[in-house]
Amino acid sequence: MNILNQNKTLYQGSLTRYVFVESPNITPQQLAIRAYEISHGVLVKETCFGLQITGSSSEVKTITNELRKMDPAHIFTKDRGFPPGDPRRCRANLGGARPGYYGHEFEMGLVRYVSKGLEGLYNGKKADKKMIDQIKHKVDQIKHKEETLPAKKLVEIIKSEGA
Repeated sequence: MNILNQNKTLYQGSLTRYVFVESPNITPQQLAIRAYEISHGVLVKETCFGLQITGSSSEVKTITNELRKMDPAHIFTKDRGFPPGDPRRCRANLGGARPGYYGHEFEMGLVRYVSKGLEGLYNGKKADKKMIDQIKHKVDQIKHKEETLPAKKLVEIIKSEGA
């Protein structure tokens, strides 16, 4: 049985969620310790950005809800589309960072602005014009940062690598 079929069987019916932490008060290690305390047989993996939790849908939801209580304005979750170790996404098989990592890196650059807004909501404050302008400016910077590579230049690079 190949590894893809093994993983399909091993994680069939399970859900994997990422837990991202961008907090001045909570570290991924603290999240992991808390997750281990409240989990029962759920796979918890500490990562550089937080955690990866795999288990039944209800167990994962219960754990992520409990973890978010630790710092609701600075802990975020999202589904992972592939089970752990899936060769289509696993960096061990692909070499280097897995493709989704760059998306996480991008999102982590924006969540501090979401956190700022959530902190204001939790404290009963309305977003002020200065905060809104800062967020718009950051988003505009990111949009303008993207550069395109002309097709002609790409062909030159490919030819120079093949020679």
